[in-house]
Amino acid sequence: MIEGKTGGLKASQIKSLERILRRKIAVTEMISVELARYLTELSRELQRQLGLIIDRRGVIHSVIVGDDREIVIPDLSRYSLGRSGLRGLRCVHTHLKQEPLSRDDLTDLELLRLDAMAIIGVGEDGLPTHFSYAHLLPTKRKSQIEIVDNKDFYRFELDFSAFIHALDQEMERVSAETFDLADGRERALLISVGQGSRQQVEDSMAELDELAKTANLVVIDKVIQRPRKLNPRFLVGEGKLRDIIIRALQQRATLLVFDQDLSPNQVRSISEITEMKVIDRSQLILDIFAKRAQSRDGKVQVELAQLKYILPRLSGKGTAMSRLMGGIGGRGPGETKLETDRRRIRDKIRRLEKQLDSLGRGRVQRRQKRIRAGLPIVSIVGYTNAGKSTLLNALTQSDVLTEDLLFATLDTATRRLRFPLDREVIITDTVGFIRDLPPSLIGAFKATLEELEDADLLLHLVDLSNPRFDEQIKSVDKILDSLDLGIHQRLLVFNKIDHVSADDLPHFCRRYHAIAVSALKRDSFGPLLAEMQQRFWPEEEISML
Repeated sequence: MIEGKTGGLKASQIKSLERILRRKIAVTEMISVELARYLTELSRELQRQLGLIIDRRGVIHSVIVGDDREIVIPDLSRYSLGRSGLRGLRCVHTHLKQEPLSRDDLTDLELLRLDAMAIIGVGEDGLPTHFSYAHLLPTKRKSQIEIVDNKDFYRFELDFSAFIHALDQEMERVSAETFDLADGRERALLISVGQGSRQQVEDSMAELDELAKTANLVVIDKVIQRPRKLNPRFLVGEGKLRDIIIRALQQRATLLVFDQDLSPNQVRSISEITEMKVIDRSQLILDIFAKRAQSRDGKVQVELAQLKYILPRLSGKGTAMSRLMGGIGGRGPGETKLETDRRRIRDKIRRLEKQLDSLGRGRVQRRQKRIRAGLPIVSIVGYTNAGKSTLLNALTQSDVLTEDLLFATLDTATRRLRFPLDREVIITDTVGFIRDLPPSLIGAFKATLEELEDADLLLHLVDLSNPRFDEQIKSVDKILDSLDLGIHQRLLVFNKIDHVSADDLPHFCRRYHAIAVSALKRDSFGPLLAEMQQRFWPEEEISML
């Protein structure tokens, strides 16, 4: 395959390049003397850099035609990385001005995980002059490169076959000692790019780490950057992005997770540089929702949100979506396939919306039945992992799923709570909220959150042990206001008080006008039950006194 700037070449020159493709080099050599001379003479004639991509058997896979300053290595994603982390390919190319290995050469070596990057100087007579090569070193730390310079190409001696075999084995040994390659989970590098305070960015990264834990990812590293100006194409600067990717490859990451929402163009631009999957915070949350939704309502709403997220990100060029979404619109035959995918997704969205409307009518009937029963309705709302399901279980002695994970509950659960004198209330548990909840998710779950419209009281549960509880309160209030639920009666309830200093607790309750409970200790529910009883049946409460 001939790659690169072939425009302006004569037919005879194209045939010369094609002849190179049919050449083989001895497995033990980096490149044969005969082939090197053929390459440098042709490079001199064309006044362009020429490069070869060669595998370990000595087969030439690509001839690259550059300009007088550089070559551009083609997409090598079809050649997978081995257990050592090397690709099993080497690049050998010419330098017309006999300059040494460039920074771009070394970056390509690291980014593409090549066996070696080599250059041959081209003399005035078209013959090889100096020869230099670089390779990665086995290390548990940041990538290290060894550069070997030879002033005279003809005096260069290296049994490349034996060398790369030894290097491959040593790198595999180091990888096995450093990483659990038998763990089938995705290995993620988390990236947060923000212009807020360092504390805000670090808090946001901590939450992304919790989301990754819920998604069952292995977090191998975290990168935080606070640039003065965000890069519209990559979010981070191109140089910084390359450093991040090299860092991820060194630690055998398979996934880059950005804390900020990426535009479709940003996903495509980043994916063009790396073969790793690239997702953002919204996609991570959608993946969590897809795994954890149990009810029919929840599954339909999640699928609808996913399709609405995917639609603007479909692309007929590049491999961004094929890496992100398993191939939809990624490697099709062209725009016809792309338009077919788009039409199918739009049709599926319409079908799901109709299905959601149908399910919604069933929810309305159930809600009306509860309203006719004349029972007060209490909805527990709050930030994800605040302990809503645990509180519901403790109040009603039920068994709703609880886990110490974000978004453990995605489906609405409804139970009855009994009070003295045969009084009852209906109490519901809802999906947890999160900072900057993606609009697509708010829209998709609005049908479920309609349950809140009929609530006589919203119990806003807060994890008081979380150092960011004040920001979480504001985030939940903001979402409730966006759902036009700001005028509903609310009762702020602090949970997990057993993890808070007893001296600070009264101060927090007075400041926020809140009631304190521990969802794990039923004997702490007295003030909460008394407040609810006072709100719903004040006359009976007075008569009881």
